[in-house]
Amino acid sequence: MRARWERYLERWTSIGLIESAVAERIRAYEAEQEKVQGLRWPVLLAISLGGLLLGAGALLFVAAHWDRLSPAERFGLVLLLVGFFHVAGAMLSTYFSALSSTLHAVGTVCLGVGIFLAGQIFHLQEHWPGGLMLWAMGAWIAWGLLRDWPQATLVALLTPMWIGAEWIEASRGWSGSGKILAECLLLLAISYLTGISQEKESPTRKALAWLGGLALIPAAGAVMWSGTWSFHGARSLPAGILVPVWTAALALPLVLAWWLRRKAFWINLIAALWVLMLGATALQMPVGGETLLRQAWRELGPYGMCALGSIGLIAWGVKEARRERINLGVAGFALTVLFFYFSNVMDKLGRAASLVGLGVLFLLGGWLLEKMRRRLLARLEKGAA
Repeated sequence: MRARWERYLERWTSIGLIESAVAERIRAYEAEQEKVQGLRWPVLLAISLGGLLLGAGALLFVAAHWDRLSPAERFGLVLLLVGFFHVAGAMLSTYFSALSSTLHAVGTVCLGVGIFLAGQIFHLQEHWPGGLMLWAMGAWIAWGLLRDWPQATLVALLTPMWIGAEWIEASRGWSGSGKILAECLLLLAISYLTGISQEKESPTRKALAWLGGLALIPAAGAVMWSGTWSFHGARSLPAGILVPVWTAALALPLVLAWWLRRKAFWINLIAALWVLMLGATALQMPVGGETLLRQAWRELGPYGMCALGSIGLIAWGVKEARRERINLGVAGFALTVLFFYFSNVMDKLGRAASLVGLGVLFLLGGWLLEKMRRRLLARLEKGAA
């Protein structure tokens, strides 16, 4: 949420009470004061944990007394739970902005709980993704009013959850629908991760980068194993549905990437091509009558694409001087080698040989990867200096 003085400053500038140069000097001074007087990490950690515990405690209290309440009391408690945190956050906005943002975030989380509890109170047999849609709409409204990073993070979480839930319901019983969703989420995680740069490091972009970094490796694993999700007898998606849905699944994350990165957006197009290639080489169940070449491609192709993506992410981090991309790329490469060893090598060796090989892989491979990672980070530090 913007400070009150900033709104007054814009008003005074617009009506000509102060000049634009003076307004910029005031903003620069206040920004410097925020850096000097900013909250230390123990305070931020305490506020974050306090918000989580407060929300969990409130929900636990409601769950403990739920059966003793009448429907009217239940609905009143839900409304009180949703409204209390937002009102408290608004009252504290001019005194302690970090605590205010935390309370507003807890209020938005409680909104989702309230939506689904209201459905349970009144026995509403509705389309369940609609609850996620209402929750996401509430997060969008809160972000539009507050413009802070906790609400932006909730928007970035809830909007894909709603779209994914709608697609799961719409494509139930169709083969290949899970792969489309997995590829969309992987490309979205890449867009979140790469939305931050040296020139643009706002708290919202940092939160999106954290979200994308946490989701990147699980999403890549989901795409890698999406070929094994098809059930026997499931119908294939018709081409009239498959093409526009797949186009939308790739276009939505790319539009977000363009909005976040502008001229540097072209690298995300290469990342989208890699996502498609990873999906095309996804692990599949073995079938009879395979040629030796097809069997080797089925077993090695997905791991090769994951290794290529990890190397590409490292190169992307070096190009744009982003440490987190280098670290994630190194971690992704290490996990790719490790999973390949367990799935394709370990069962072909004896017990002792497999353990020895695993030990050598951990010791020698870990040392080489860490050496390379430190060398790349040192190059970034040297370039920054």
